[in-house]
Amino acid sequence: MNRLFSVASLRSAVAVSAVSAFSASAIPAQQKCGEIILATTTSTQDTGLLDSLLPMFQQESCIKVKPIAVGTGAALEMARRGDADAVLVHAPEAEKAYVQSGDLIGGRLIMHNDFLIIGPKSDPAHIRGGKDAAVAMNAVAAAGSFVSRGDGSGTEKKELALWKAAGVSPASIPKREETGQGMGATLLVAEARQTYTLTDRGTYLAFKDKLSLEPLVEGDPELRNIYHAYAVNPGKHPTAHRSGATRFIQFLAEPTTQEWIGRFGRTKFGQPLFVPDALPSERAGGRSGGRADRSAGGKKEAEVAERADVTRPLSYARSASTARVSLCETRLPTKV
Repeated sequence: MNRLFSVASLRSAVAVSAVSAFSASAIPAQQKCGEIILATTTSTQDTGLLDSLLPMFQQESCIKVKPIAVGTGAALEMARRGDADAVLVHAPEAEKAYVQSGDLIGGRLIMHNDFLIIGPKSDPAHIRGGKDAAVAMNAVAAAGSFVSRGDGSGTEKKELALWKAAGVSPASIPKREETGQGMGATLLVAEARQTYTLTDRGTYLAFKDKLSLEPLVEGDPELRNIYHAYAVNPGKHPTAHRSGATRFIQFLAEPTTQEWIGRFGRTKFGQPLFVPDALPSERAGGRSGGRADRSAGGKKEAEVAERADVTRPLSYARSASTARVSLCETRLPTKV
């Protein structure tokens, strides 16, 4: 009996020791999971896109992404200071300077949507149904009221470009108000004022239930809204985590992620909030994908975006070959 007890005790001790050893080895593995900071435009946050994508990326890579949603101008400045590891932004002309200075590397075209000029149902500027954004902005200026983000964002940069094309100085508009806030907050201010503003389609759809303002002008090629992702250059900013940033950018450009982006919002809004642009050519009607894009808004990606089909149905299915299991288990979203 004593011998049996001793053997049983020994087996129990061995089992406990094995479990302890496994736990000891698992904990350091969990601690090795990385973290990166993503500086991004508010539209990716306000639409819920990041809330959908980031848990998927963390499960696959065991890299946690901490998003800081600010205007594109502020996101680019974070990159210039080395305060971020990756950026996801939508002001191609402004991005060029940061690529040329060496602050941003490894740029990829990820997706696009478009801007809308929205306003009250009464439409005092009489711009409803117009297809020329500059002409519409001229009429809005004459009406004298507009709400701007005023935060250096990609949306404000587009607004200022439209004023310039219309031959209007923003300072000459009697009731042009700058919120200094993100797109969602600016939409709510414009709603309260019952006046005009410029918004990306994705954020408008996400806030549509809170608004009586309506899309009045859309479809002008000048309203195209293109998103790129970049890594912050560790050669210039030694604290930047290039490997994690590069892995995240690769994830955004992967076919399964692109398909997810292409159907995000369809269930709730009846249309996708973004159009994927990094899909391989055979999956995207001849569009080019899978290559580094270093032109930051040059002719090629403009042509790519122009050919994209917003209404194309897309399906999402993570294949066994691309699904990866890590210790950082996170529940996947079930609806988009």
